[in-house]
Amino acid sequence: MKTKILNPFTWIIVLFLTVSCKVEPEAIEYGKDQCGFCKMNIVDKTHSAQYVTSKGKQFKFDSIECLVNSIKDVNKDDIAILLVADFGNPGEMIDAKTAIYLISNGIKSPMGANLSAFSLKQVAEEYLLKYDGIIYSWEALNQKFSDQ
Repeated sequence: MKTKILNPFTWIIVLFLTVSCKVEPEAIEYGKDQCGFCKMNIVDKTHSAQYVTSKGKQFKFDSIECLVNSIKDVNKDDIAILLVADFGNPGEMIDAKTAIYLISNGIKSPMGANLSAFSLKQVAEEYLLKYDGIIYSWEALNQKFSDQ
């Protein structure tokens, strides 16, 4: 008899836990959070990145190259959100798939790939003129890192 009473409560708790899992990014706590790939503290607001799984699990990175290297072996269907820092707006995260990327020796990044992301192609091209380098799309960037 007690089993019949507990059973509805158990289902309510399971339902509550399932509904309460939010699939949205958490803010990176700079100087406190650690990179999910290289384990360094995340301190650079211009090169950080993160992804969130479809189950709401958070993965934060100190550089875009750590993100790209980390997701090489991850099932892409399990990734719900991919974000990178907008170099032109430190601390602002943008969609990694629509960002424009610049690899330039004139702009140093935490792990040495000299990789930065921009929300606008025009801004990336301005930095390209100033610092030289190569511009990439998300797909081309992933191809470059998979070839390494």
